[in-house]
Amino acid sequence: MLKKLLKSYHSKSLSFFIFFKMAKPVSVEVWNPNGKYRVVSTKSMPGTRWIDLLVQQDCRVEICTEKKTILSVEDIIALIGTKCDGVIGQLTEDWGETLFSALRKAGGTAFSNMAVGYNNVDVEAATKYGVAVGNTPGVLTETTAELAASLSLAASRRIVEADGFMRAGLYDGWLPHLFVGNLLKGQTVGVIGAGRIGSAYARMMIEGFKMNLIYFDLYQATRLEKFVTAYGQFLQASGEQPVTWKRASSMDEVLQEADVISLHPILDKTTYHLINKERLSKMKKEAILINCSRGPVVDEVALVEHLKQNPMFRVGLDVFEDEPYMKPGLADMKNAIVVPHIASASKWTREGMATLAALNVLGKIKGYPIWSNPNAVDPFLDENSPPPAASPSIVNAKALGLPVAKL
Repeated sequence: MLKKLLKSYHSKSLSFFIFFKMAKPVSVEVWNPNGKYRVVSTKSMPGTRWIDLLVQQDCRVEICTEKKTILSVEDIIALIGTKCDGVIGQLTEDWGETLFSALRKAGGTAFSNMAVGYNNVDVEAATKYGVAVGNTPGVLTETTAELAASLSLAASRRIVEADGFMRAGLYDGWLPHLFVGNLLKGQTVGVIGAGRIGSAYARMMIEGFKMNLIYFDLYQATRLEKFVTAYGQFLQASGEQPVTWKRASSMDEVLQEADVISLHPILDKTTYHLINKERLSKMKKEAILINCSRGPVVDEVALVEHLKQNPMFRVGLDVFEDEPYMKPGLADMKNAIVVPHIASASKWTREGMATLAALNVLGKIKGYPIWSNPNAVDPFLDENSPPPAASPSIVNAKALGLPVAKL
């Protein structure tokens, strides 16, 4: 259907694109130009289903095509214009009083981040202007956990260092001490924050590498504990050493005992610089630290200094304190693996995030209720059936008094 729509509206979209660019310094691609509701996406997003779903519900979809990684507030105000029903935005954008005021003035009542996090959004300001704020949980768990596991393995076996060594033409024969790393089997994996992603990561490391578990969380991870117990019994019945689990009484206990530590907390005032100079000093000299949660959880300046002083300490980072920038010296550290915030970057997940963000906006525009469980999103992602008539996840639904779907 989408291909037919593209063919049908191609010439109209092109003429609007030229006119729009002459009128305002922001270029867009338009789908279904005669649609009743105007929905703006500040970035092109993976897949086409999200566009199809909006067009089917009589939405005119405008996708910003500016060659800028991060749009300014002024850019987004230009995109919103004088008439806009909803916006799909990105976590790199500063959604505060100015933008929500502009959106409401243009008649808009819906905004959704294409992300599970919304630290870039002033939810109170959105609520003040009667704008629903959507996010996209429930679709990133396994994908994020997989990247954390990948960084753990790459750091433990020094894969990135070895790859660079090979590409530089420095390999001239096998040596006994060449890139000796850490064996994961039988070691202890530490998880700080054993929610959905932290627990998924733990299961991967335990079942994949037969590691023991120590975790710290304010709440008991009962399902994770049962999983480790059952897997340990399976190994023992097979004549192998069973794996074990332990719920730590403090985060410092995890730091002191674990060989690989993965961070999965939320970011708030209590977790800002959770990993600092003092806590880094508590970790083993050859420990591995992984962060796929939020950049400011780690004091990056302290981390750089620790990496310099402890060459066998290794780190894998997907997020950074002042993203997209790294603190001075981090890029020079051979014992650091750094990747550009790609934890959710699997095709299925990113397309799912786009779909959920679009449906959040559509649901508010159409007056749909809010889905009762934002982490149970499979019905919205099933391409063989229409999605439920609900907004998948609206974080300020209660504050706005929005009804919850009785499904």
